[in-house]
Amino acid sequence: MTLPRLEQIEETARLIATAMKPTPEICWATLSRRCDAEVWVKHENHTPIGAFKIRGGLVYIHNLIHGEQPPAGIIAATRGNHGQSIAYAARRYALETTIVVPHGNSAETNFAMQALGANLLVHGHDFQAALEYATSQAAVRKLAMIPSFHELLVRGVATCGLEFLRGAPNLETVYVPVGLGSGICAMIAAREALGRTTKVVGVVAENAPAYALSYRAGKPIATESATTIADGVACRVPDMQAVEIINRYAERIVEVSEAEIRAAMRHYFTDTHNVAEGAGAVPLAALLKESEATRGRRVGLVLTGGNVDRTVFAQILR
Repeated sequence: MTLPRLEQIEETARLIATAMKPTPEICWATLSRRCDAEVWVKHENHTPIGAFKIRGGLVYIHNLIHGEQPPAGIIAATRGNHGQSIAYAARRYALETTIVVPHGNSAETNFAMQALGANLLVHGHDFQAALEYATSQAAVRKLAMIPSFHELLVRGVATCGLEFLRGAPNLETVYVPVGLGSGICAMIAAREALGRTTKVVGVVAENAPAYALSYRAGKPIATESATTIADGVACRVPDMQAVEIINRYAERIVEVSEAEIRAAMRHYFTDTHNVAEGAGAVPLAALLKESEATRGRRVGLVLTGGNVDRTVFAQILR
C-alpha cells in the first residue's frame, strides 16, 4: 500500500469538513504533571460518533457511492467504532447497511449503530469470527464488503494526524493504539507527508499482542485469542499491509496490561473529565509505563474514542 501524499490528505480533509469539524488538541496541565512531561491529547472522542473511525468511513463510503457501480447495500464487521463510522457515512446516502458484531459486544455501541440505521447481526466469539461471517454473507447477499483496513480508510484517518501534528507544537513522540492498523498507519502517513521527525509509537494490549509479535518477527503473526477490556485493539489476525508499514516506519510497539489500561481510563477521567474507552486509553498507559524515558519531553496521545458502556466504566472507576 502506498501512503497518501500531503495534497491527497488535504483534499480528504475538505471532504471530511462537510460532516464534522476538526477535533481539539489540548495540553492538559493535570495530565502533564502526572506524566512528568508536556502531554498533548488529540480528542478523537469528540467526533459525531465519539471515535476517530468516522474519518475513514466518510472517505470510503464517499468513494464507493461515486464509483462506477454503487452497491445496493453494504456489510461490515466490527467491535463498534468501525461499524458506527460506516453506518454514519452510509446514512448520508440512504445506503442499506448491515453490521456484524461478535457475541458479548458492547450493548450501548450496538444501540448506537442501530440508531444510525444499521441492521445488526450477532455472530461469533470475537472480531475475527464476525469478520469471516460478514465476508461470507457479503457473497451470499450480494453486498459490498467494507474492510476494516484499506488505503481509503487510512487516508481518511490521516486527516487526524495532519490536524494533530500541525496543531500541537513540535511533538517529539506520538503514542497511537493499534487495532487492525489504520490509526497508526494514518499517523505515519501524516508525519511522512509533513516531513516531520516525530516518533510514532504503537500500543497494544498484552492480551492482544499480534502486532507486537509481528513487529518483533518482521512478518504477520496471528494469535489464538485477543481478550481485553480494550475492544478496539482486540485483534488476533494482523493485516499484512499494515504490518509492512508499521514495521518500516514505527519507532516501536509497546504492550500494556489490563490493569494499566484500566488505570489510564481512570486517569483520563480524573485529570481531564473525559471518558476514554479501553483502546483510547492505551496510549496514556504506554506513556506512563515509559515515563522515565519521556520525562520533560513533549509527547502526544491520540484518545481515539470514548465509547465504553456505562456499567463497565462505573466498575473501572470504582
